Amino acid sequence: MTDTTDGGGELDELKRFVVAHAVSQNLPAGHYTPLLDRITTSAGDAPGSWAYEWIRAGDELDAAGLTLAAGQYYLLGRFPFVDGPGRARALERSVDAFDRWRKAENTGIEPETVDVGGVPVRIWTAGLSAEAPRPLLVVTGGIVSTKEQWGPLLPQLVSLGLAGAVAELPGVGENALRYGPDSTRLFTAILDALDGRADVSRTYLLALSFSGHLAVRAALTDPRVQGIVGNGTPVHDFFTDRAWQRTVPRVTRTTLAHLTGFPADTVYEHLRDWAIGDDELRALTVPFATVSALRDEIVPPGDTARLRRHVPDLRLLEHDDVHGAPGRLAETKAWSLLAVQRMRPDADPATTEALTAAVEAARTAGADR
Repeated sequence: MTDTTDGGGELDELKRFVVAHAVSQNLPAGHYTPLLDRITTSAGDAPGSWAYEWIRAGDELDAAGLTLAAGQYYLLGRFPFVDGPGRARALERSVDAFDRWRKAENTGIEPETVDVGGVPVRIWTAGLSAEAPRPLLVVTGGIVSTKEQWGPLLPQLVSLGLAGAVAELPGVGENALRYGPDSTRLFTAILDALDGRADVSRTYLLALSFSGHLAVRAALTDPRVQGIVGNGTPVHDFFTDRAWQRTVPRVTRTTLAHLTGFPADTVYEHLRDWAIGDDELRALTVPFATVSALRDEIVPPGDTARLRRHVPDLRLLEHDDVHGAPGRLAETKAWSLLAVQRMRPDADPATTEALTAAVEAARTAGADR
């Protein structure tokens, strides 16, 4: 990223998009709004810089004993990707804070290192057992969210009778892989590594944003995948529609360039053959539940329309919101977990009923806002 100061376009866009992530992590606006006002440059690690101000706020929370909250601020300090010492420092602190939190709170969350084509990839897991292997849910975020953002979900997965693993897309966070058309091997490697401690023949993928694209690809080739839940899933038009690509936020383009290794001004041309064809969508034999935002600024509406036309078992939740539907977080989270439960023939009816009630309660609360 280039250095942008005093309210320049790139910095303004960065601030606008980080708010959606702050909302999705339930951070109080009264705390992060003054922080954003102090930021005058996206680069460096000095006072007034993006990384420095988020880290400083995180340090204050950490000193107050709010370790998990501190980690959330550190996470946003490395947003959208590590491009220098400041954001590298933020990433390191976010991982450390999450590690200290999961130990101190006896969460049952444990680290695991998976070999992916000779590259060690660190993930977080819970509920693994060689004596009583459970069905597996693998959670992956998009191109800007790390495993520490979604890691706190793991204990809840265990309470639903699942083993859980949370990983990052290649190039995101600690994942040193290059993001490319062969990135579905990440899912294959995780399932291979956890086989015997989880029942990987009953695997479900909760794959958000761009990782949903990879999840569809994985389900087409790996029979162990029994269902997919996504949110803002690009499948075809995002990769092929040049007119739409010209409207996509710059932060998305620069992040994709960083993760794939292609120049930002030509990155979309390199991604054109990543599109999933209609025949492939029709060949999807597992249920696919996904959230679609009507005002999505990243994934074009044509992709949702394509899913409607071609996916045999599509379960769709639409929100009048932007990408990821951050304003409907509670409903989306409960609906996503409920979607997994409804895909499972072994799901406990009581937990399914509780999640159904949680979805309705969140929907009502959202409608009352």
